[in-house]
Amino acid sequence: MLACIDLEGVLLPEIWIKFAEKIGVEELKLTTRDIPNYDDLMQGRINILKKHNLKINDIEAVIEKLSPLEGAQDFLEWLKSEFEVIILSDTFYEFAGPLMKQLNYPALLCHNLIIENNGEISGYKLRQHDQKTKAVKALQGLNLQVISAGDSYNDTGMLQQADAGILFCPPKKLIIEFPQFPVATDYIQFKGLFLKAREHLIKGN
Repeated sequence: MLACIDLEGVLLPEIWIKFAEKIGVEELKLTTRDIPNYDDLMQGRINILKKHNLKINDIEAVIEKLSPLEGAQDFLEWLKSEFEVIILSDTFYEFAGPLMKQLNYPALLCHNLIIENNGEISGYKLRQHDQKTKAVKALQGLNLQVISAGDSYNDTGMLQQADAGILFCPPKKLIIEFPQFPVATDYIQFKGLFLKAREHLIKGN
């Protein structure tokens, strides 16, 4: 049985929000919690970066000062002791890479940025569209049962595809739109929901 979990908002703070707070650009606070279409969200971010002449080094300066969410490291170590774990994220290796050491280098599947020689972020290269859902489906094709967890619209596909799905500290509108998923508001509840899902799936067999 496998646990597939999101990264930002579940284990790490939202990098774009932290960057937006640091530089004072409110538009960059929008995330997949606000805009379900990932391409629309990212193109908007790239346009804002160009407008304000912001480069990759500006973002890296903020990232190097970030830490995992309080309790995230202990939770992830616990999760790895109970399940095989893969992090499925729509962040970028250029963002998440520096923070992986603090999480003891878990397995991470995400995307890549396209960065010009002058440091300008000119685009991005997706691993594939809707990679989270497709990854869960592929793992199920290997006869693995999957419990997925996330906090945003871009997680709902993998939650629906998985054998069991869990929302972690989601916005209220997501809870209303997807009432079928149990909700955890802290890591203690999160652990309990993973154990409950596993028990249910075992009994289902």
